[in-house]
Formats: sequence, structure tokens, C-alpha cells
Amino acid sequence: MRFVSWLAVNAVALAVVLWLIPGIYLTGPSHGTAELRHKLVPELVVAIILGVVSKLAKPVLTILSLPLIVLTLGLFLLVVNAAMLGLTAWISGYTSLGFHVTGFWPAVWGGLIFAIAGSLTRHLIEDDRR
Repeated sequence: MRFVSWLAVNAVALAVVLWLIPGIYLTGPSHGTAELRHKLVPELVVAIILGVVSKLAKPVLTILSLPLIVLTLGLFLLVVNAAMLGLTAWISGYTSLGFHVTGFWPAVWGGLIFAIAGSLTRHLIEDDRR
């Protein structure tokens, strides 16, 4: 059940990012049609990749950049979140998922929106459990 809620939070947050940030988009498989299942499955797979990348690489990158995080009073965490989106796009480039991040600033804004949307979604899911 924890995996399902974790996946739901990541998928909702990613959907909000895809909807709001023009430089981050998901084209889906190149051989598929525009049906819902041809967009939903790639988004879920990208959400899983982004979640795994965030669980594995983000703590290491955060520790390595700790002096910059302290120096900027935490604002450098936006760059760390942007790096997670960029790394996810790079990993997804080896598949036919079609997840693209076009540059640094879309990645920064996408990382910020992903963190906010993920926190709000997580809060709503935890309120429903009680």
C-alpha cells in the first residue's frame, strides 16, 4: 500500500509539472496513439524513475553540495531538484518514454512545482488515512 501511495504522489506531482511547465513534456511512445493509456503508462514509469532517482541520487548530491546549500540558505536545493529532473530525463532518453526537459530554468521551476505538488498530495493522502 505504501508503494501505491508513493507512486500516486509522484504521478500527481509529475502531472502538475507536465501541465504547468512548458519546457517539460511527455510525448509518450513514438508508436502509440494519443489515447489515455498511452500517456498514463509512460507517466507512471517516469514517476517511478523520478522517485528512484530521488531516493538514490538526491541524498548523495545534497551531502556533496551541503556547503552551497548552507551558503544560499537552502536555495541551492532548487538546483538539486532540477538535477533530479534532468537525470530522470537523461535516463528516460534511453527508453521510448518521451520525457524531455528542455533546459535549466524549466528544470528549476519543475523541481519547485514538483516539490510543492508532492507535499500537498502527500498531505491530502495522509489526511485520508486518519
